[in-house]
Amino acid sequence: MNSNFSIRDEIREYWSSRAATFDEQVGHEIFSEAERQAWQGLFMRHLGPGDGRKALDLASGTGVISLLLHGLGFDVTGLDWAEPMLARARAKAASRGAQIQFMMGDAEQTLEKPESYDVIVTRHLVWTLVDPKAAFREWHSVLRPGGKVLIVDGDFVSHTIVKRIIQLIEKMTRRSTAATHIPDVMRGVHERILRQVYFSQGAKADEVAKLLGEAGFSNIVIDRNLSRIHREQAKNLPLLKALDRQTQHRYAIVATKPV
Repeated sequence: MNSNFSIRDEIREYWSSRAATFDEQVGHEIFSEAERQAWQGLFMRHLGPGDGRKALDLASGTGVISLLLHGLGFDVTGLDWAEPMLARARAKAASRGAQIQFMMGDAEQTLEKPESYDVIVTRHLVWTLVDPKAAFREWHSVLRPGGKVLIVDGDFVSHTIVKRIIQLIEKMTRRSTAATHIPDVMRGVHERILRQVYFSQGAKADEVAKLLGEAGFSNIVIDRNLSRIHREQAKNLPLLKALDRQTQHRYAIVATKPV
């Protein structure tokens, strides 16, 4: 590998290569109106209605979260550093008549103006951060006083009992028992990246909350009640995979920039 090819470059290239099939996976795209309502319920619980407030969707991917926020009345900007993801997000928004601005940028170094957003939302981004301490300080700067960041993430490294059972069955049968979210050809790249990010041992909610506090956020709340979302996603997963999803350490964290 080129010595000038950094971990950030590898992460960007990895997600660019995943763009073509990203929306085929449960947990990425939304496959039912019931799941859409479950996500909107989570956002309403922690953020309230948009009412024209400015929202920044970091690592916006193909625009799934951006469209949800737009549907709640937020003025949305999506930021992602993988152009193939952005192309799909723009096409998706255009097909639905949603006025959303999608821009290329680094979620850890947004280059957005200080105090320019009311809300920041991220889904499945934090576990990939190389420097979450710097990222959280950046997000704190970008938010207006009283603004909120909502993080939806999880520990996708530590294995649940169900996951161990799945691995045992796969070892005994020498075949996969459940659909995986990572194509086999990309698994080695994924594992190499995981060894180099900050949360290489898993992004635990308490540790994420601690770092948010150190970055200056207050009123930090960990919400582990994502069962409604997981229940709807499970309808599109094989049985063991569905059980694994519901027993994983997944959570939402909301934190506020003090006034």
